[in-house]
Amino acid sequence: MLYNKLNKVRKIICITICVLLTGSCSNFLDVVPDDGIARLENAFAMRQEARRYLYTCYSYMPLDGSLLNDPAILSGDEYWSVFDVTSMPYNDNAFRIARGLQNATSPLVGQYWESMYKAIRDCNIFLENVGTVPDLLEWERIQWIAEVKFLKAYYHFYLVRLYGPIPVVRENIPITASPDEVKVSRNTVDECFDYIVELLDEALPDLPPIIVDPAEELGRTTQSIAAALKAKVLVTAASPLFNNNSDQTTLVNRDGTKLFPTGLDPDAVKAKWDSAVVACRRAIEICHAADHALHQYQTLSTLSDTIKRQLTVRTGFTEKWNSGIIWSNSQTRFITQTQQCATPNLDAGPGRFPDTWTLYGIINPVLKIAEMYYTDNGVPIEEDKNWQNLDPFALRTGTDAEAYYIKKDYTTIQLHFDREQRFYASLGFDGGIWYGQRIYGNNPNEYMYISCRIGGIHQKRMTNVGPVTGYYWKKCIHFENVQTALNSYSMTMYPWPLIRLADLYLLYAEAINEAEGPNGANSGEMFRYIDMVRENAGLKGVKESWDNYALSPKYNSKEGMQQIIRRERLIELSLEGQRFWDLRRWKTAPEEYGKGIKGYKILESDPAKFYQPVLLFDQKFAIKDYFWPIQTGVIENNRNIVQNIGW
Repeated sequence: MLYNKLNKVRKIICITICVLLTGSCSNFLDVVPDDGIARLENAFAMRQEARRYLYTCYSYMPLDGSLLNDPAILSGDEYWSVFDVTSMPYNDNAFRIARGLQNATSPLVGQYWESMYKAIRDCNIFLENVGTVPDLLEWERIQWIAEVKFLKAYYHFYLVRLYGPIPVVRENIPITASPDEVKVSRNTVDECFDYIVELLDEALPDLPPIIVDPAEELGRTTQSIAAALKAKVLVTAASPLFNNNSDQTTLVNRDGTKLFPTGLDPDAVKAKWDSAVVACRRAIEICHAADHALHQYQTLSTLSDTIKRQLTVRTGFTEKWNSGIIWSNSQTRFITQTQQCATPNLDAGPGRFPDTWTLYGIINPVLKIAEMYYTDNGVPIEEDKNWQNLDPFALRTGTDAEAYYIKKDYTTIQLHFDREQRFYASLGFDGGIWYGQRIYGNNPNEYMYISCRIGGIHQKRMTNVGPVTGYYWKKCIHFENVQTALNSYSMTMYPWPLIRLADLYLLYAEAINEAEGPNGANSGEMFRYIDMVRENAGLKGVKESWDNYALSPKYNSKEGMQQIIRRERLIELSLEGQRFWDLRRWKTAPEEYGKGIKGYKILESDPAKFYQPVLLFDQKFAIKDYFWPIQTGVIENNRNIVQNIGW
């Protein structure tokens, strides 16, 4: 009986893949027994084999932080790179998307339609068969089922963020299905979100509050992770991209079913935001009960408050499993290529190592990201009363007063002075201090610094590579990394953070403002949580900062508070792969992309010539760019799958 059942499951696998992927009926078994023969009947014979299949379900996690696989890094508008060299240290498909080269025939970074449906298929197989494992303890069976339901929810969510409405796969299609049943259609976007939340609600009670055995289980799902993901899902579901989006009115199934909700009255949209408020609040409660707290860098060394604050920001992202990280992707725990491609070509001392390709420094934040951070008064440059008569690109020389930020006696520009700590912790810039690289302590005269201009002391000169924008991606680089030899770079590895507590706090603030504005019943909570994030970055609260330093205290209106919260998210989560998704769900991507990709004249050595902002690329964002194209072959295989608009 079991053999026949599993044989039937194998046929179901083929049908599901044929329907949702490319038409190929290959065998995609991932669990291979010792004899080398892939048999599903072995996968659930005993606990050990079932555990391997559980890990197979985890193995499909997208490779977040990867320059090759993560669309949120090089496919957006946050970074730029060189693309006129013959040999790159990474596949530049994602970067080609940023340059407008995506297509439907062979989508760039387009494997997620296939891989996520494979993942969902294996999750369904696990859920259908884990009940047959004879030596699995009941509490463990219940927990494993919850983990796989969570993964199934996340894989659906990942597809929705990339492709919009998708076919929901509650269970694998039975072998007895008719041809019409096999050719599934896309579900409405509300049906997709409802099913994702349904899975998370089923999973959450049966997940462990914390990881009991870190050596064996770090990276597996907890209640905090599931609750935080539910909060993010519901905030996304309530966002403008998925509600009353007139751009998507023509996306309908073959039977005329509209896939996006239109004509919703304000109460209907508010109800979605209300649900998001409840989910965010509950997630925060669960995370606090599990001892999650905003990360603070701790050290026994004597360091200035400035350096400690910068390290709080830097290690908040790169220090693995710190209290401020709710969920990290253990599939990308070896962030080697990303760190190497982001790290500037620094020596621990002038001439210690000659020019080498060990460090590339070619994944560079763009000028508008540098302009985005607040001043040290905690408000945007364009709103700060003290900056109204200042030219951000006027030359200015560092003094003792700025020694922990900018090299003394080094000429840079006003834009790099008097900024908040997240600016200095996240970006490397011409004249900026680079703490670490084996030079620690509290003497700023000994610290390394960035010299982006031609002829810089610490920057190695290599043809056609370097900070194409004039900025380096400091935030993703662990401060304890060090070049140890001519072609050796010692890196501290970490799993790529997916959800930090600060992210959850800001989702909560956003949901409250969208539901009731800054003067509603929960407004105190809204200001409390956004101010906690700001305080952790060394800033005063919203009201105090805008009252004392801004041209107008815009926090009293819903629209003004929306601008503040969105800016806070873009700053706090900058260079982490979150901006890509936020700009889309807010429908602000065309405006942001329209600012263009700008940098400086990096081939100049004279600062007066170097600091001339130049347009590197006139980036565009069209309606079609909100969602990935579904590969043409998928649609040819199943005509009930309609293509996204514009592709």
